[in-house]
Amino acid sequence: QVQLVESGGGLVQAGDSLRLSCAASGGPVSTWTMGWFRHTPGKEREFVAGITWDGGQTDYADAVKGRFTISRNNTKTIVYLQMNSLKPEDTAAYYCALRRTLIFEIPIRPNEYGYWGQGTQVTVSS
Repeated sequence: QVQLVESGGGLVQAGDSLRLSCAASGGPVSTWTMGWFRHTPGKEREFVAGITWDGGQTDYADAVKGRFTISRNNTKTIVYLQMNSLKPEDTAAYYCALRRTLIFEIPIRPNEYGYWGQGTQVTVSS
């Protein structure tokens, strides 16, 4: 059973940076897409960024392009989300999610992902 554990959230001021990590264990899962999503009360969970298992493709929501960077480590067991120039509107619970796949794809709908972490809170004060 695949398990995902996020870490790195916290309380920061506008303009600051944070790096979230998502550690994957269990499996085996050799080919996958990993996504980061965020959720605020009263809103639907939204796609933030995604990366294919080879690291060759990434995708970002328009709201975070140029500020956030998704990457993975060489062993492909940890996916990072580097968040720079944070804004109050980035405040949310952030979740990583994994999709087993044999092709290079980055779906943006939450229901396309079968495994989820427990989430980590990011709060950005103005």
